Amino acid sequence: MAGFFSELKKSVSGAVRKINESGTIIETVKKKAIERQKKIVLCEGEDSRVVEAAARCVEEKIAKIVLLGNAEEIAGRNPEVDLTGIEIVDPAASPKLGEYAALLYELRKSKGMTEEQAQETAKDATFFGALMLKSGDADGMVSGACHSTANTLRPALQIIKTAPGVKYVSSFNLMVAPGGNRYCEDGMLFFADCGLNPTYTPEGLAECALATAKSAKEIGGIEPRVAMLSFSTMGSAKHDLVTNVQEATRIAKELAPDLKLDGELQFDAAIVPDVAKLKAPMSEVAGHANVLIFPDLQSGNIGYKIAERLGGFEAIGPICQGFAKPVNDLSRGCKTEDIVCAVAVTALQAE
Repeated sequence: MAGFFSELKKSVSGAVRKINESGTIIETVKKKAIERQKKIVLCEGEDSRVVEAAARCVEEKIAKIVLLGNAEEIAGRNPEVDLTGIEIVDPAASPKLGEYAALLYELRKSKGMTEEQAQETAKDATFFGALMLKSGDADGMVSGACHSTANTLRPALQIIKTAPGVKYVSSFNLMVAPGGNRYCEDGMLFFADCGLNPTYTPEGLAECALATAKSAKEIGGIEPRVAMLSFSTMGSAKHDLVTNVQEATRIAKELAPDLKLDGELQFDAAIVPDVAKLKAPMSEVAGHANVLIFPDLQSGNIGYKIAERLGGFEAIGPICQGFAKPVNDLSRGCKTEDIVCAVAVTALQAE
């Protein structure tokens, strides 16, 4: 999975609407998080970057932080970090361990887990964090700085599971436009799926589109205009891959008839007004899309990296969506600021 969050140091163009003109998009996200004061659990107290991020989040009042690990060991490894205000919990010594182990056993006994296995598994920090979230003792969870994506998502899928009515967990990238980009009316675009699912059924792609539209509204503060991307525009090409996107578009429109969503659209038809007039003149989305749904992970991942490296966009993500409660995965190459950003976004998802 690509690096979770890039540092955002540049000011957003004056053309950006819906966003505080005095700072960057992520600064605005942080301000919103401060208003909400959610409790976010960070599972990797053994990592100095996570400890530093926890201290930053508390100092800046971005969120209430629960840091998992042994308090003495954390303090010993990070003598320069002020741990004041951080709730540090050692899973193995927690008075909640028995309660969480019992919950885990109930959730997994049908899969063959024994009570003894549940007791031992609940001591694992990532499982413990997911159990905190499931029990309502935290509002969101961030992990992955020193663990694999599988180690983060497996407990989430087994314990938190997907939101009601949602079958698929997906991800998106918030792409912040460089100043003066004429094809980005809101100053940002939402790309999905760029980091999680290699392939999609039409039903899964439709769910990804609706989830990303919701994320665009909640996190970006914009009214979503969703383009279902393909190498074809409105039937200009015939292929099974095109049919897949057409079917996903049909399903998404049935599920959310009031959402501005259209497809299938080529990328230029989705964002360039002059091209849209030629290729999709009847579409209210074409030429003005701000949520771009790629047909598979391969194209999404390539697309966001082209936009980042050649187009000068800032890439925030991939950010997970579709869980019943917010869980986000970090890159093992992340910086402290990346983790702080992850906490802020997770706090907004907790709404």
